[in-house]
Amino acid sequence: MQLLRAGSVCVSNLTASIAVYESWLQYSLVEQGTLDGPLVKSWGTPGMEGARFAVLRPASGKDIFVRLIEAPPVDQFVPLTTYGWAALEFCVTDVLATHEQMRESPFEVIGPPRKITGLDAIHPMQVRGPDGEICYFTQINDDLPDFALPRASSPIDHLFINVLAASDMAATQRWLVDQVGLEIGRAHMEIEYTMLAKAFGAPRGTLYAISTITHGRDVFLEVDQMPEQAGPRPRHEDMLPPGICMTTIEAPDFDALEGAAHAFRGAIYDGRRCKVLKDPDGTLFELVER
Repeated sequence: MQLLRAGSVCVSNLTASIAVYESWLQYSLVEQGTLDGPLVKSWGTPGMEGARFAVLRPASGKDIFVRLIEAPPVDQFVPLTTYGWAALEFCVTDVLATHEQMRESPFEVIGPPRKITGLDAIHPMQVRGPDGEICYFTQINDDLPDFALPRASSPIDHLFINVLAASDMAATQRWLVDQVGLEIGRAHMEIEYTMLAKAFGAPRGTLYAISTITHGRDVFLEVDQMPEQAGPRPRHEDMLPPGICMTTIEAPDFDALEGAAHAFRGAIYDGRRCKVLKDPDGTLFELVER
């Protein structure tokens, strides 16, 4: 069973962002409102109370959501250079067709479709959204030897991997295993990561270490080792960080998690209990019971 429930993005203009996701990703609005005190208190971000938000789902109807949260931009934020949630990865039916569509969209293509050596099962591309959110659009051709991968049933379908940028990949892996109850898929791979190379001014061909986090055969998180030049993400006091700010997953063993539990209404929570944890870099994980 897939554990990934939602990826949340801070946007400067909620109305405009809803229109972009509806028009270009064919996502549909399922909920909107304002953030209440108990929810933002659970995140440790009291400055977000009253902020407008919207929850959207893919055209396939899959209950894996994108949540857009309106927040003032942070001028110092540069995507792909800080610790925290770095990218949202969506499965698509045809990556070449998606590329042609994105070239006409408000999303900036920063990585055209390219095969990755040693990962023939996938064919990804990358874009940057209007608020600096990095999105991967990936055509999945086959399963990996030990892991199952979803197949898209709408042109741009649901999230299937959220990408986490870490100051210490191994320490984050241990935290995910010990504190969240997840498993390590591939502990260490080195790939030519052109987006990171561009972000840090490194020469083409520079290799970066990445890893995957799983539950059974479900691969749903990627943890990337950031270079020494990376640092903490700038943010407004008491507010969510800019860009992709949070990931919500269903916890394999909710009662074993540390922290207080609270039940929340809405499409993402469905009345279930939720706990919020922070990884070693302070990145937000929202964990709901299955």
